[in-house]
Amino acid sequence: MDTGSHLLFGATLGGLAMLSPAVSIQPELMYAVLAGTVIGSHAPDFDVFARLKGRAAYIRHHRGITHSLPAPLVWAAVIGIPSAMIFGVMEHVLLVMLWTLAAALFHVILDLFNAYGVQCFRPVSSRWWHLDALCLFDPYLFAAHAACLSMWMFHILPAGPMFAALYGGTVVYIALRLRLRWRVRRRLNRFLGGAVGITLVPSLLGNSWQFTADCGDCYRAGTVKRGLITVDSTVKKLRANQHVPVVKAAMEADGVRAFLGFAEQVHLQVEQKHDGYEVSWKDVRFWRDNQMAFGALVTLDRNMNVLGQHIGWNKRSWESPHV
Repeated sequence: MDTGSHLLFGATLGGLAMLSPAVSIQPELMYAVLAGTVIGSHAPDFDVFARLKGRAAYIRHHRGITHSLPAPLVWAAVIGIPSAMIFGVMEHVLLVMLWTLAAALFHVILDLFNAYGVQCFRPVSSRWWHLDALCLFDPYLFAAHAACLSMWMFHILPAGPMFAALYGGTVVYIALRLRLRWRVRRRLNRFLGGAVGITLVPSLLGNSWQFTADCGDCYRAGTVKRGLITVDSTVKKLRANQHVPVVKAAMEADGVRAFLGFAEQVHLQVEQKHDGYEVSWKDVRFWRDNQMAFGALVTLDRNMNVLGQHIGWNKRSWESPHV
């Protein structure tokens, strides 16, 4: 999810820790736990520093090793131990580490429910997993957690029971979103006659979905809203045999290799220009205005030397799809 939501959920996890008598009666321990949950809730996204090496590096590493199976344990130690030391509660260091671990795990779980996906089973598997149930920013979860955090700050309700109810409601909400996603996929399968693979991207308000379906010789993309399925685009798959030398040359670009390591359903297009070639790979899962919004583009000269490359989104960060 987005950074603001992760930080907010880290703060409310700190409130949930008030269920522990030791945390609720000892201010120093409460502050240590709160520091651990807030920082730990954002720690997996420290891979943002890969941007300093360029877009290709960021796509290759974002939601990768920092979200992997052993990563939450590492974050629990790297963040939890200093937090306990700074606030002078080393006798409770395991408790601080436990809540930091919970925050890091919750971050990864929330990212798993997003359509972009996460490599959460590395190093066992490098596959990208995504459950397509939550938008990058969920206004309902954000509003509920923000309201409870405000009530805690102003001492309106007891923290422990309030946050226990909040997280119980959060689990139920996510389960309902999963069930809704399953029903939408089942309806699409019937409508499309059994597509090989279907990807869903929920809208910001959660009342509609973008979909992409692999239908064998083509991809179909459209929307599902109020039970109505609309197919907006049909893209035929390119037979790349006639363009193999051009495609192989373009794949030497580092950005293309990074993109292909992430994308699941790829549309390849080769266009001959008067002075060379233009080769593009687009991730068919993500659409905006009937155009695929995420991909890699390589330009080559007549001798198939790479002249330039572009990798990334063809949309503004606040525009859909929100992944």
